Amino acid sequence: MQVTLVQLAATLDSAANRAQVEARLSDLDGPGLVVLPEATMHDFGPADHDLAAVAEPLDGPFVDLIAREAKRLGSTIVAGMFERTDDLPYNTLVVVAPDGDLAATYRKIHLYDSFGYRESERLRAGEIEPVVVPVEDLTIGLMTCYDLRFPELARALVDRGADAFVVPAAWVAGEHKAEHWRTLLRARAIENTVWVAAAAQGGSRYTGRSLVADPWGTIVEEAAGGDELVTAQVAVDAVRASRDVNPSLANRRISTP
Repeated sequence: MQVTLVQLAATLDSAANRAQVEARLSDLDGPGLVVLPEATMHDFGPADHDLAAVAEPLDGPFVDLIAREAKRLGSTIVAGMFERTDDLPYNTLVVVAPDGDLAATYRKIHLYDSFGYRESERLRAGEIEPVVVPVEDLTIGLMTCYDLRFPELARALVDRGADAFVVPAAWVAGEHKAEHWRTLLRARAIENTVWVAAAAQGGSRYTGRSLVADPWGTIVEEAAGGDELVTAQVAVDAVRASRDVNPSLANRRISTP
C-alpha cells in the first residue's frame, strides 16, 4: 500500500488551511493512505488562543473537504482537527474512507501538559479507548503527537490488531525535541514490530521530520523541516517477516489489561 505523508504548516485561518490542503492534495492520485498532521484544520496558536471558538463539528467544512478529497483520490485520509463540544474541544483525528464516509475518529488521550505547556487548559482528553482501523490489507492504530511518549498505548493498539501506527503530530521544536521524535518513532516500531507513518507540522514552530519507519525501526523515508510530501510503500508481509525473526510480542510474559 502506498502511504503519503503531507508535511505542512497550518495557520490560524481555517479557510486558508483548507485551501492549502486542497492544493497540496491536488497532485496526488490513486488509492492508498494519506496522512495529514495534527491540527491541520487550525493551528494551536499562542497559549491564550481560544480553540473552542474555532473548533468544528464532524460534519463541518474541514471534514467535508477531507471527505471530498478522499473520494476524489480513492484513498483513505487521516487528518487532525479540533472537534467542537459544549465545553472544551477535543483534539481529534478523523479517518475518512475512499467512499467519503467517516470511518473512525480518535480523540487524543494524552494531552500535552509538558515542557512548560498545558494543553489540558485548552482541550479535553478523549476516552481511554485505543482506535484501530482497517485500510486495505493493513490495520492501522491511531496516535496523536504526545501519545508517542506512552508505550502502553502503542501496545494496546497492537493487541487490537494494529500492524502499522499512524501518528499525526505538531511536535514543538526545542532542545532535544527532534531527537526524541525520531527515537520514539523508531522505538515504537521496533518494540511492536510494526510500520510507523508519522506526519508532522513543519515551519519554524515545529520540528517537521515526517517519516516512515519499517517494522525493524529503519527509517525508509524522511522529510526535513519544510512543506514536503513523503511517500513510501508499506506491506503487511514485512510485519509478518519481522515477527517470524523477532517474536518479541509472542514472547511477552506481561500483557496489557
